[in-house]
Amino acid sequence: MTLLTFDSCETLLLAVTGGLLLIQLLYQAGFYLRIPRRQKREKKRNEASSADCPPLSVILYAHEACAQLKANLTAVLEQDYPTFEVIVVTDGTDDGTADYLTQLESRCPHLYHSFVPDSSRYISHKKLGLTLGIRAAKHDWLVLTDPDCRPASDQWLRLLSRRFRPGIDVVLGYCGYASGRGWLQRCAAYDALLLGMRYLGAAIGRQPYLGLGGNLAYRKEAFFRQKGFSAHLNLLRGDDDLFVNSVATGRNTQVETDARATVRRPPCMRAKDWREEKIGRASTARLYRGWARYLLGFDTLTRLLFHAAWITTLCIGLVRGQWFVAGLAVLAFLVRWTVQAYAVRRTARALGEERRYLFSLPIFDLLHPLQSLRWRLVCRMRGKGEFMRR
Repeated sequence: MTLLTFDSCETLLLAVTGGLLLIQLLYQAGFYLRIPRRQKREKKRNEASSADCPPLSVILYAHEACAQLKANLTAVLEQDYPTFEVIVVTDGTDDGTADYLTQLESRCPHLYHSFVPDSSRYISHKKLGLTLGIRAAKHDWLVLTDPDCRPASDQWLRLLSRRFRPGIDVVLGYCGYASGRGWLQRCAAYDALLLGMRYLGAAIGRQPYLGLGGNLAYRKEAFFRQKGFSAHLNLLRGDDDLFVNSVATGRNTQVETDARATVRRPPCMRAKDWREEKIGRASTARLYRGWARYLLGFDTLTRLLFHAAWITTLCIGLVRGQWFVAGLAVLAFLVRWTVQAYAVRRTARALGEERRYLFSLPIFDLLHPLQSLRWRLVCRMRGKGEFMRR
């Protein structure tokens, strides 16, 4: 009988751990499995690519990205799609980009390029470059990507286009990292996967709150109806996430999660680049509207509290010799780990990710909320002026 007898401290710790475990299981089963469940439903309906394939314009902004364009632009130009144009806008730097694009235009008549004037100061060159490209676009549907992004297949545009339906203004796609072997590469790849599970899962649940410029489509008319990037023109960033946050709704937004419609960035090789990317995201995240950000923030908070609770319960059980209490703490961890690993592996497979994050998952799971807190603190310490146009 003493095995099942707990004092008030042990009872409280077990109750808190159990409650947090239940919350986390609801998130994993109800939210993070939305992408594979949706693919399963579509497979049963045998949903095929749209036969209409409306003409579209692909827009890229390139900043000193000649090597990246040489590696990835042909994969965009050689898409299996009937009518599309590719517009590359550069920042005018002399890194060989203009010469390369000029040579490529002679072989690819659907490729065009322009540049941001040198006199354009006190404004985000990327936002200005994208605006120039959008204004020059011939077609209503715009697909945005980045020079370092490579489509997973030649069906990328065709699969995105099946979401171009009446009443739809925005289509979100997945943008992840190619597989790498180092710790930084694995950490960045998992972070991108988790972010994709979040923003695509929220959009599937009719609560879109952001999109990534590496794999994003919207109507030209919607861009001008929103007055472009004017709502956040004072910021250096926000050309993708803040714009989508301001224009996307549950009714006008669709999601494409087919693995062939994803894009990949090369493995992250420098910690500084990834750190600046995450800090930049943190600088705009505070401006998101909608309750999805709070829902996902609560997930991060309860995840951190769950780890604190089961570890504390385990330690108390071991110190006091209460092996049953310690066993329950370990069981709570194993139950959540199993369910989370199932959700992550199924989603990774659905999105064409090579890694499945089984044994490294607990480490990344604990690091992610701590890293999120770190990015926010660094963002606040730098001050708003660091993220304003100049």
